Formats: sequence, structure tokens, C-alpha cells
Amino acid sequence: MKQTILVTGGTGFIGSHTTVELQQAGYEVVIVDNLSNSKIEVLDGIEKITGIRPAFEQVDLRDANATEEVFKKYPRIEGIIHFAASKAVGESVEKPLLYYRNNIVSLINLLELMPKYDVKGIIFSSSCTVYGQPTEENLPVTEKAPIQKALSPYGNTKQINEEIIQDYIHSGAPIKSIILRYFNPIGAHPSACIGELPNGVPMNLIPFVTQTAIGIRKELKIFGNDYETPDGTCIRDYIYVVDLAKAHVKAMERVLDNPETDKVEVFNIGTGRGLSTLEVVEGFERATGVKLPWKYAPRREGDIEKVWGDVSKANKVLGWKAETPTDEVLASAWRWQKKLREDGIQ
Repeated sequence: MKQTILVTGGTGFIGSHTTVELQQAGYEVVIVDNLSNSKIEVLDGIEKITGIRPAFEQVDLRDANATEEVFKKYPRIEGIIHFAASKAVGESVEKPLLYYRNNIVSLINLLELMPKYDVKGIIFSSSCTVYGQPTEENLPVTEKAPIQKALSPYGNTKQINEEIIQDYIHSGAPIKSIILRYFNPIGAHPSACIGELPNGVPMNLIPFVTQTAIGIRKELKIFGNDYETPDGTCIRDYIYVVDLAKAHVKAMERVLDNPETDKVEVFNIGTGRGLSTLEVVEGFERATGVKLPWKYAPRREGDIEKVWGDVSKANKVLGWKAETPTDEVLASAWRWQKKLREDGIQ
């Protein structure tokens, strides 16, 4: 029998796709989520895809006692994938204490409980934001690139949490961890049963693109066309959420089944190439046949000019690779948006 994995934030965008991949790999999954930024109906979508409804507990991980009850109820948990966090950069600037409390206290509570309940390892959901704006000689950015001062409280919580994990394990805690630094997750499951469901006006490019394409938003704004890039727009490494989810399965296998590996390992998870905002918009139009109304707008404060990952370490060590063509990924996001319209959600 495969191990039981606790997925925190498992009804969220990346968490739900990772739950699907874990179940399809034979793992038992327990989801913990406080539903502050996701909907319980996501469980229906997961069940439609895999035929298995994951165990679910509505718990706020800032509550240490409620969190411990989960481990008492599910004593066979061997690994944790920790997604649960507040994640809007702009909101974190306005409400820094909310972000520090939510994102840091929840991790500390989990780490404290792991040895007590014999949980072997934790996969931590980190971000390429820890690299800030890499210098030209550090592009594509490797795991050895310098960590730069965070541009937001959100980014800072990722850096602090990485340090907490490393310090705790260095102190002799009997656990292992893999830290995954994602680039920009996009797309939706090919079944269109789960996908990205932002609250209010989307802060990420792809949901804004699909909402504009379907008529919810009047037009797309491309922030800045005077960057030092080939077409003047920002460049990012866009990773398909299903490919990203599969990286978590590989990481969990490594943590639980390879006793010889280092106690803490860090991997970039991306495609290894950058796409400009304009290239994404044109790619969406090509993939879907839908013409987007858009215009240039002034630069947005805090936006990084260009970043993409060197993912050769994940390719080689984890045996994982992002393989889905960009047009297919963009088409999946459009199918998801149309499904939301059919279901009367957006």
C-alpha cells in the first residue's frame, strides 16, 4: 500500500492538480484547507478525474491544536506537501502581518508536529521570487544564484520559510525536505474539471487573458513595453500546472523512498525558457482562434523585467521534465474558462 500524504491548501490551484497526480500514482491523500481562497466543490472535480474523493479537513493551520487533531485522526501520514499560504503580492504589501502570521506560523506548526507523529518529509512550495531580478550572468537562473532581498512581504515569507526549514533540519530534526522553487504556473487539467479560480480581479496573466477572451473583462493591459527585452514586454518562465504537479510526486518519492539523499534539497521547477507577455497573448490567440482586445499600460511597480529557470538539476536528479507544448497549455486554460461559463461560475 502506498503512503498517505497530507496536502495543505489542497483545494487550491496547484494543490488540487497535485492531489490528482498523487492519487493517480497510488498515494492516499488527506487535504487540509481553510477554504479562504478556494471552494469545497474542487473535491468534486478531483473525484471526477480520479474516481477517488480525497479525505478533507477544513482546518486553519495557524491553529496548532486543530492541526494536531488532523495527525491524530490520520496516523499514517508519512509526507506533507505544503501549499497553504496567502499569495497575492499586492495584498501582502497592504496587509503584511496577515501574510507573516498565515504563511510562517502554519509552517512552524507543521514542522513541530512532524517528529511527534513520525512524518518523514515535507515538500515546500517556494517561488522564483526568491531570486528577485537576476543579473544577466545569472540567467537562466540556477539554484545556486544569490537570494535577493524580497520585493514584497509575500516574497519574504517564502525566503523566511526556506530558512526555517533549513535551520530546523540543521538542528537535528529527524525529517527531510525538498524545496521546490516554481516559476509561473498556468493552464488547467485537460479534463477541465479543475483549474485556476481567482477571487475577484485576477492578479495573474492567464486568468486575465481568459476572462478578457470570454468578455468578463473589457480588455487586457500589458504593463510596460519599454523593458530591455526583444519586444519590450516582461519575460517569464510559464510552467504547466499539471507538469508542476508531477514534479511534486517525483519529489515525494525521493524524500520518502531514498534514505541516502541530502536532508534538504532545492530544485527549480520551470520549463527552462522565457516567454514575453506579448508572446503569451499571441500564443493564446493562435491556440484558441480568439482575438483578444488589449493595450499597453505603464509599468507596474514591483514587476521583474525577466526571469526564467535553469531546470537541469530537476531534470537530472528528480527525473522530471516539463513536456507540454505551450499552445496546448493555453488551450487548456481556455477550455477551463468556458467550463466555468457553462457552470454559471464566471
